[in-house]
Amino acid sequence: MSNNSNKVLVPEAKEALNRFKMEAANEVGVNLKEGYNGELTSKQAGSVGGQMVKKMIQSYEQNMK
Repeated sequence: MSNNSNKVLVPEAKEALNRFKMEAANEVGVNLKEGYNGELTSKQAGSVGGQMVKKMIQSYEQNMK
């Protein structure tokens, strides 16, 4: 039995998540393309993920006020 933690639980959110990822990549200067981006360095991929987390935390904090 496989445990895939990357499974999208709400399929309707997939496009929104992709737009969010592209926006975060643009903000940190990483050129993402649609589909596979395996040529990215770990640093580039990490900066995109880090920016996404930063924006999610900011959004959560704003909604708590």
